[in-house]
Amino acid sequence: MENKKEFTCIVCPVGCHLTVTKEENQYNVNGNTCKRGEIYAQQEMIAPKRNIASTIRVEDGFLNLVPVKTDKQIPKEMIFDVMKEINKYRVTAPIKVGDILIENILGTGSNIVATRNIAKNN
Repeated sequence: MENKKEFTCIVCPVGCHLTVTKEENQYNVNGNTCKRGEIYAQQEMIAPKRNIASTIRVEDGFLNLVPVKTDKQIPKEMIFDVMKEINKYRVTAPIKVGDILIENILGTGSNIVATRNIAKNN
């Protein structure tokens, strides 16, 4: 593993330019303006994770798609596998915000939840 890595923080709109160096078993972060940036940088070096936002097809709803998101971060390397799994699903209206549409997707411990109400089509 390389001892130094540079990247831009994505935790908040400031977008700090971070430099992370590994010394022995500790990561030193420079360039962050908040504690969240330091935590993000260390996580990126150890095991990067992301939230996903997408849509699922809806049957019998006033819209054909419902926006969804993960309720917890998933490992970055699983993003494309999770997206393929989401694309296989279809749900039936009515749907409420916060409904769990896919539980524990691919064993990640993260659920796919609805982020919009979709009423049944009249």
